[in-house]
Amino acid sequence: MLHFQHSSIINAPPEVVWKFHERQDILQLLTPPWQPVQVVRREGGLEVGAITEFKLFIGLVPLTWLARHTECEQYRLFTDVQISGPFESWIHRHQFILENGKTRLTDAISYIMPGGDTVEFISGWLVQAQLEAMFRYRHFVTKRECESR
Repeated sequence: MLHFQHSSIINAPPEVVWKFHERQDILQLLTPPWQPVQVVRREGGLEVGAITEFKLFIGLVPLTWLARHTECEQYRLFTDVQISGPFESWIHRHQFILENGKTRLTDAISYIMPGGDTVEFISGWLVQAQLEAMFRYRHFVTKRECESR
């Protein structure tokens, strides 16, 4: 299993950062412009059992990704798990930790790539690089939106 983590300090309390993540258009806002994603449906907000289905494109090939929220502690954390999609396994935990009146936002992902260890060895670094770029963008947008209030 591979692990990825990105963390940053947002100059706003956890409640503000959490409410930002509850927005209906959150996935569109947090999707980098270089990564086309279409939200097919989003049901249940951040609560346990909430479902998000979206379509992403690997080149011209459309890929459907379905995720369900399995954990939710208001203003503290929520976790989504891939039900079906491009990975063998994908668990994404979003944490909101109060630090000196600010929020430490941490995205922690554990995943297994399809195709086993060889594929993981060959393309694991590429996925890590893509995740780093994507979450740098997501945290930039979150910071901009939450700190401008």
